[in-house]
Amino acid sequence: MGSGRSSGRETASGSTTGAPPVAIPVSLGPVLHHLTLWVPDLGRAEPAWRWLLEELGYRLDPVVERVLVFRHPGGFAMALEQSPDMVPGMLYSRLRPGVNHIAFSLDSPSRLEAITAKAADNGWFLLPVDRHPIAGGASVAYLEDADGFEVELVAPGA
Repeated sequence: MGSGRSSGRETASGSTTGAPPVAIPVSLGPVLHHLTLWVPDLGRAEPAWRWLLEELGYRLDPVVERVLVFRHPGGFAMALEQSPDMVPGMLYSRLRPGVNHIAFSLDSPSRLEAITAKAADNGWFLLPVDRHPIAGGASVAYLEDADGFEVELVAPGA
């Protein structure tokens, strides 16, 4: 007989089958395809956003003209485009109706630390960290660029 161990899969009744576990595909449902930010000055925004998005695994798509499109291997794209409707002196404010911030997932707290350690040298200001219920116990950092766009970086809790 055997050792009492089974190499099969346990069924709902507690018995085992000889079949290996079956991978069940998980549908994420509709996910974002891309996000376009209209910035007041594309030349000013490019260095900070290029650095951050490349740190996050995005690559600039050189095919698109007059718009910076950064594509991630997972399929999502971020685009930066200079707004044609800027009023002199008008700045973006995340406190007005519209997008407050963009949050990116990171794979580890050490990756979060590495990015935040270099953020100030690459056009980003670190904002105070408050407790945010959406992050659910994760490690977070908040960055803001020269135009006031905020990015939240979220890593699994340590």
